[in-house]
Amino acid sequence: MENFDIAVIGAGPGGYPAAIRAAQLGASVAIVEKERLGGTCLNWGCIPTKTLLATAGTFAQITHAQAFGITVTGASVDYAAMIGYKDKVVGQLRNGIQQLLAANGVKLFTGAASFKDRNTISIGDSTAISASKVIIATGSTSAMPAFLPKHDRVVESRRFLELTHLPKTLLVLGGGFIGCELACMAAMLGVKVTLVELLEDILLLVDADVRREVRTSMEKSLGIRVLTGKALEAIAADEAGARGRRGDDVLEADLLLSAVGRKPVTEGLKLERAGLAANPAGFIETDDFCRTHVATLYAIGDVTGKTQLAHYATAQGIAAAENAVGPKPRAHPTLVPNVIFTSPEIGTAGLSEADAKLQNRAVKIGKFRFAGLGKALAVGETAGFVKWIADAATDQLLGAAAVGPHATELIAEAAAAIRAELTTRELARTIHAHPTFSEAWLEAAHVLHGEAIHAAPKRARPA
Repeated sequence: MENFDIAVIGAGPGGYPAAIRAAQLGASVAIVEKERLGGTCLNWGCIPTKTLLATAGTFAQITHAQAFGITVTGASVDYAAMIGYKDKVVGQLRNGIQQLLAANGVKLFTGAASFKDRNTISIGDSTAISASKVIIATGSTSAMPAFLPKHDRVVESRRFLELTHLPKTLLVLGGGFIGCELACMAAMLGVKVTLVELLEDILLLVDADVRREVRTSMEKSLGIRVLTGKALEAIAADEAGARGRRGDDVLEADLLLSAVGRKPVTEGLKLERAGLAANPAGFIETDDFCRTHVATLYAIGDVTGKTQLAHYATAQGIAAAENAVGPKPRAHPTLVPNVIFTSPEIGTAGLSEADAKLQNRAVKIGKFRFAGLGKALAVGETAGFVKWIADAATDQLLGAAAVGPHATELIAEAAAAIRAELTTRELARTIHAHPTFSEAWLEAAHVLHGEAIHAAPKRARPA
């Protein structure tokens, strides 16, 4: 039986960076993966959806090219070819991970891992390894509610991304970021989409003004029927399609996509043999240093039940590796930018307006719409805005949101500014290149102090 300093269970966006970082620090490292390198994010999540969204966005641009004086005829969608391109991108990145692991001396084991004890891991039926410390990075998987019928016409996101043809009509159950992203992608490609959300609105984790911007675009620009506030009931499926009842309405489609959440992957790990147990919700609890209550065991990513984002898992993985190998522990980062690839895109970081209200914090808001930017007008992408949330007394930047073109890229500047504890005055005095979308942050900082150059001053309210 081979012995290692560190063993990592799971080779997703948390696991493989943890393995590489531990190897960089001089540890002997093994990584165990039961399916594919890159985990859900690379194979059935982040990368596939963004590849398909990019190609769908290209098609949408082509169909609206006449506004720029460009005439295009005969444009059509070959969805099977799009899937082929997606698979090519995924394969290239997966091969890259394999090469990086090998280059750093990380030994890869393929199979399902389970604990024999806290320092011994069984892999499949015939292999076992031992490790001084173990990092659990098993992630999460799509949750399929028990009330949904088991039928080929009812799929979750992983199965949806494996389809080689799109349905003519699609019923999406769930208005979170997965449901909204895939609904936007399908609608851009001509699918008639109906989205049903039990709660009062879609994307409830972002501020009301942000989600209002997205919902309006989904409904008016993409033609998606968005229904909120009532459950879809009496769901059935057969060879003709899927259907359900919402109040007095019967909704029907060729396919139903369930996007109602994810659940942690701990089944089969036999955690009890390592002296560890998942909490009632199924997650492995950790502290700010990625440590479990068992001294030699760490956990990172979705399986911990914290922020379920790939980039957060990566940050946790690097911190866990450094804490497992090094003598001086450090806490993992907690300022996590959130990006949603709807149409338009969303990016958020730090405190939201809603959070500020819940905390009874006095804040100032500065908002600037893209319609006031020369670059946005030049490229025909004027929907949406950026906004700063700052402390009313100190002027320190506490949070930010962007909704509109390139919002998922623009939020990086905001996250860096918030982490550096800049004030809006400091941000406003930082020269931004012109013409660019990033100028919106500069303008929003000026707005916050009533000094906007490219926005009309607010009229004083009559006494």
